Amino acid sequence: MHQRSGVRRLLSHLFLAAAALVTAFPFYWMATSALKTNDEIWQFPPTLWPHEPLWRNFADAWAAAPFARYVGNSILVASVIVVIQIINSGMMAYAMTHMSFRLKNAFTALILIGYMVPVTAVYLPGYVVLSNLGLLDSYAGIILSNCVSIFSIFLVRQAFLQVSHELVEAGQIDGASHLRILWTIVFPLARSSFAVLALITFIEQYNNYFWPMLITKNPDLQLVSAGLRSFFVQGGAYGLKWPLIMAASAFTILPLLVLFLLTQKTIMQSVNLSAGASKG
Repeated sequence: MHQRSGVRRLLSHLFLAAAALVTAFPFYWMATSALKTNDEIWQFPPTLWPHEPLWRNFADAWAAAPFARYVGNSILVASVIVVIQIINSGMMAYAMTHMSFRLKNAFTALILIGYMVPVTAVYLPGYVVLSNLGLLDSYAGIILSNCVSIFSIFLVRQAFLQVSHELVEAGQIDGASHLRILWTIVFPLARSSFAVLALITFIEQYNNYFWPMLITKNPDLQLVSAGLRSFFVQGGAYGLKWPLIMAASAFTILPLLVLFLLTQKTIMQSVNLSAGASKG
């Protein structure tokens, strides 16, 4: 019996290792292609490591376009949106779970209906609203148009449903306001869900492409995705300079890889807590 369980564990580990290699291989190929010549990238059979690594490709790609500004814009915009979404999602989810008011069910249903609306369906009215407010081609327009997320509200709502309502009632008996109960009682109990929300939102906004490109025309406001596209057209010569394109792609996703390495423990803890809550 122990031998069978050991074999199963070994097979599961081998399967997970193979899946990890398959997942990581595109990143490895991108990084190594940045060190090759254009001819070596298209060489067949392909080489897993360049014959003579050209480390200067990274410096050439970095100098060919203002990637520092692109990365800085994306980090700034994504960070501010994360903070705003955490605040408004927490407040709205608290109202939907631990407050009683008229039309509460209708309000919840309205938000659910909003989740069913395709994102592209609100591009035109969103553009018109930002135009009337004079927020086109600005950081404020990018941030304010992404500061509310239906997905974020429902993610936090599901976490708040796991919090005992008796704790909220005890806080009210002690004279605490709803805002104080939210940030001193409910928020700490659901911090793992907020950590996951912050990671998902940051990655989504960092990689956001179409909407920021639609509402901004100033090159100084371009985010990483739009900047990388511009570099592909100009510095990459429409795909003729693949080593530089691969190098640019590699260092633009570097902040996300660093973020994942720094927060992987939090991600695993949140997964374990969610699994425990589901079993409970």
